[in-house]
Amino acid sequence: MLAEDEPLLADDLADLLSSLWPQLRIVARAGDGVAALAAIDQHAPDLAFLDIRMPLMTGIEVARHIAGRCHVAFLTSYDEYAVAAFEAGAVDYVLKPPKAARMAATIARMKERLRQPPVDLQRALRDFAGHRMPASTRHLQWINVSRGAAVRLVTVDEILYFKSDQKYTLVMTQDFEALIRKTVKELAEALDPTMFWQVHRSTLVNVQAIDSVVRDDRGNLRLRLKRRPESLAVSEAYVHLFRQM
Repeated sequence: MLAEDEPLLADDLADLLSSLWPQLRIVARAGDGVAALAAIDQHAPDLAFLDIRMPLMTGIEVARHIAGRCHVAFLTSYDEYAVAAFEAGAVDYVLKPPKAARMAATIARMKERLRQPPVDLQRALRDFAGHRMPASTRHLQWINVSRGAAVRLVTVDEILYFKSDQKYTLVMTQDFEALIRKTVKELAEALDPTMFWQVHRSTLVNVQAIDSVVRDDRGNLRLRLKRRPESLAVSEAYVHLFRQM
């Protein structure tokens, strides 16, 4: 049973499972925790993939309700937190967006665990709840951008910079650009500040995308990028970021 509230992610996960584990049959899919719990009651699956953050009921809450009834693998964006909490409880996790190599490792572990009765996760989940999520793992990992009739998932390490564009924010990668409704202020609060620096009231730049810092004819700082021809202005409030450079 697969529970994931992002339809595109659910499709990717289902496709990956089908290609890597042809013998596996997905008996149900759910987009929220209540539907997931109902699907487990109805279908009694051997294995449930549960998104941690779902509407109505979290994956953790669903796992508490089904303790000992089926094996569980969590879907999560938080790597270090997942390792600390999940491995102690004999459950597994898949980082989103799912990658083939990580999924293959999960499948190998789950095949081994299917030879044994499901573990009662009550104690492990209490330990999980007691973990404080490290600040470094709470940051935004990807964003959804519309491209015609499709929605593309873009990981933040693909993004070179964000720039305000009236009511929208421009997302710029090496290969394409798109507009999203999140503001630069909202993005600055959600992104890892060691990865994305605010260099202007309207601009956030991926530090790894910066090639060099130069002064223009007026003496103002501008950033040259590694994989884009344009340069980005640095306002006076953020000049201090580059004084050591």
